[in-house]
Amino acid sequence: MEKIHISRLLQVPDRSFFLFGPRGVGKSTWLKKNFANARYFDLLDSSLYLELSHSPGKLEAMAGTLPADSWIVIDEIQKIPDLLDEVHRLIEAKKWRFALCGSSVRKLRRKGTNLLGGRAVTRELDSFSWQELADLFDLDFSLQWGLLPWVQLDQNNAADILSSYVNTYIKEEIKE
Repeated sequence: MEKIHISRLLQVPDRSFFLFGPRGVGKSTWLKKNFANARYFDLLDSSLYLELSHSPGKLEAMAGTLPADSWIVIDEIQKIPDLLDEVHRLIEAKKWRFALCGSSVRKLRRKGTNLLGGRAVTRELDSFSWQELADLFDLDFSLQWGLLPWVQLDQNNAADILSSYVNTYIKEEIKE
């Protein structure tokens, strides 16, 4: 099957930012496309997660020597909220810019985490819009199945994808 790329309308901010949105809307894909040359830390990597959760201060050494205004991406930031104190320090000390991605701002707020007041703006990425889908937009299909990227890009499996999504993600979020 041919891989289709849909350009998102979200623009890259010129300063550090949080990128929030539900699971499966393409946050990580968008970051990889727009920050191809940035230092990238994926906290789904269990060894990286363990190392940074025990020692957030190692982030600076792991990032290496970067000039001011360099971008660093941290994907799944909600997994290690304490890492945001180190991000705060590095924004101030090194003048690095951070793209901080996660699916749950609630987890960060509930813990009383440093949300970098004024040092980082917030952006949201949601399901596709009809403008993003352009010629691929099918009104009847979208009304029936929605605009989640997983569903739109694999329409033959829409029912299974949505069933799985509801039974894992939505129920988990409702419990929270």
